[in-house]
Amino acid sequence: MSETVQLPLAGKHALVTGGARGIGAACAQALLLRGARVTLAGRDAQALLAAVEAMSAIAVPPGGAVAMQVLDVTDEASVRSGFAGAVERFGRIDILVNNAGQAAPAPFGKTDAALWQRMLDVNLTGTFHCTQAALPGMLDAKWGRIVNVASTAGLIGYRYVSAYVAAKHGVIGLTRALALEVAAKGVTVNAVCPGYTETDIVREAVANIAAKTGRSEDEARAELAAANPQKRLVQSEEVASAVAWLCLPEAGAMNGQSVAVAGGEVM
Repeated sequence: MSETVQLPLAGKHALVTGGARGIGAACAQALLLRGARVTLAGRDAQALLAAVEAMSAIAVPPGGAVAMQVLDVTDEASVRSGFAGAVERFGRIDILVNNAGQAAPAPFGKTDAALWQRMLDVNLTGTFHCTQAALPGMLDAKWGRIVNVASTAGLIGYRYVSAYVAAKHGVIGLTRALALEVAAKGVTVNAVCPGYTETDIVREAVANIAAKTGRSEDEARAELAAANPQKRLVQSEEVASAVAWLCLPEAGAMNGQSVAVAGGEVM
């Protein structure tokens, strides 16, 4: 008789923001395959439902370990209510992947207060709200994993996205500071920093470059890929693999780190 293999995240509840598509969906799938119960969180109920239906086939047990929660990370009340619903369904949140994000390009001189605030709200304040909602349960349990999906824009500067860069630098700062606060409490806080990745954000950037420069979308995509020493765009599954590893029990000594998934780009 064969023995049942215990998956490394069996019994853990992971909540992934921006979980309906792209890096968030890839992270959710990676955590599911490692045995976690996963809540996909985001604003688009239809996209979340489609993602849940697609992932139910790989959930362990099949169809029983993935669910959705509609919430807006920029709204503290929405986050509190949404996280309470997720906890009621699957129990304490053991793993939080702060993936929800948005990038809007503009030269600094044309970056108005509204765009600046929107980049901070989605990318930085959203991470703050979600972490505050999940952390108390982790501290009570003396175990938790928080992974912030930042960007190489949190480690270096990029032209024409100053608000986004500032917000992602803030995420890295928050990661480092909170990691020190919880270092002896069984909780780790890390960031994963993708380079240009094949996601909706990059597809929008490609379309924007093409529209403003007259180059083709293939030429614009090649320009972004050229920043990666491997001369290609990073894939969502490659980012998710790094996120999932940081969530494993054996990654407990990784804390306060910002892991670049960028094909060798020097930060």
